[in-house]
Amino acid sequence: MFNNIIFTANIVAPVFLIVSLGYLAKRLKIINENFVEVTSKFVFNVSLPVFIFLEIINIDLSIVLEIGQIVYIYVGTITTYLIVWFVSSSFIKDGKNLGVFIQGAYRSNYAIVGLAIISNLLGEDALGKASIILAFILPLYNVLAVIALTVPLRKERKVDLKTSLSEIIFNPLILAVIFALPFSYFKIQLPELILTTGEYLSDLALPLALIGIGGSLNLEYIRKASGLAFTASAIKIIIIPIVLTYGAYLFGFRNDDLGIMFVIFACPTAIVSFIMAEAMGANSKLAGNIVLITTIGSVFTFAIGIILLKSLGLI
Repeated sequence: MFNNIIFTANIVAPVFLIVSLGYLAKRLKIINENFVEVTSKFVFNVSLPVFIFLEIINIDLSIVLEIGQIVYIYVGTITTYLIVWFVSSSFIKDGKNLGVFIQGAYRSNYAIVGLAIISNLLGEDALGKASIILAFILPLYNVLAVIALTVPLRKERKVDLKTSLSEIIFNPLILAVIFALPFSYFKIQLPELILTTGEYLSDLALPLALIGIGGSLNLEYIRKASGLAFTASAIKIIIIPIVLTYGAYLFGFRNDDLGIMFVIFACPTAIVSFIMAEAMGANSKLAGNIVLITTIGSVFTFAIGIILLKSLGLI
């Protein structure tokens, strides 16, 4: 057990220490809001797509792509999404809060926190598979978010389906996967110059993104957080990971596959949920509180989950 605790600390601590560094740097005014905004855009549009592209071009799709795993993740995500919506609509009557609550309870920060944890937990070999899964998850997350944030507010605003669809299709992370697939399938080798340049950009992706997360946190908001924020956070980082990871175990998933699925379900709520809530006229303050609480809370839930899975010999 002690060895598993040390192993888990070595996985989880570096990720959240970098997040803490971002928070501290912001408090000391080494970085500011503009830095966080600019670097977040750079990571999302440049370095993270390059990171994903380089991971995928080096994998064997015939070995990595497991349809059963993707189907389970889809079914599990959609099922929990619908259950949360059905249950929460009975006690949340304000549409601006309902959509944010639903999104906060299901949408994982898998692209940043998830890939960082998987890299430490399962190694480089698992990152290719994790990146392929990311390509399938992102469209689902975006579609469900648009529905959750627009249907409860359908009487107050019109839905721009064309814009929403365009944002989903032209998401840089999804495009990175699409462009990488031919290189992986046909074993196309990139020139060394391109690879080296790409690796420089790729190396920036996760550390810079984690610093940006830390810089965007405001611990003062925890004192002002509502019961809705804590409830959605508990669903996101406690209930859903337990239920869906146990379900994955019952369906026979083990080792790297089970580890990746646990990380997907256990990730804190994605920061983009706050951005979407702000842009679509929902309660962005509630969204920000959920992001903050789940990010801090996931330090402990990740650790507990990894220790249990390691102790049981499942990963």
